[in-house]
Amino acid sequence: MSRNHHQSSIINNQSVKRPVVVLGLGNPLMGDEGIGVYLIERLAASAAKYPSVDFIDAGTGGLSVLHYLDGRRKAIIIDCAFMDEPPGAIRRFTPEEVRTRKVLAHQSLHEADLMRIIAMARQLGQAPAQIVIFGIQPGQVQLGGELSPTLVEKIDEYVSLILRELEQ
Repeated sequence: MSRNHHQSSIINNQSVKRPVVVLGLGNPLMGDEGIGVYLIERLAASAAKYPSVDFIDAGTGGLSVLHYLDGRRKAIIIDCAFMDEPPGAIRRFTPEEVRTRKVLAHQSLHEADLMRIIAMARQLGQAPAQIVIFGIQPGQVQLGGELSPTLVEKIDEYVSLILRELEQ
């Protein structure tokens, strides 16, 4: 399936943005770096149960994230993050915690851009009131790699945690 077709099948009607957005970031061609995109595919299967949520494959992020955040009440962002944790560990952060604790600083391939985009959204008055980031410690990041067995084994756990966040 081409990326454009795949993306359009996950993005709910963007002409009417729903109050909550779940963004999966990552590059699925780089092994565990693609975990956010992989999880969006799994979460989108539950879309009918969450009519107020848009599930979006945001790829490697960039300025498109700014558009996806605009007009939302809450954003949940899922991404690979090097956190000095065992492979497969998942952590929930807010942008404020990333800045103050420096837990994720300069570790993800696009985390620095994400923090700048969130700051820009806030400066423009386009940021959701609530932003939650789920960082997942990769086991392997390599060109052409599949998800590592460690992350594959934890997919159901990740999906459960994110769905619980949606229900709050």
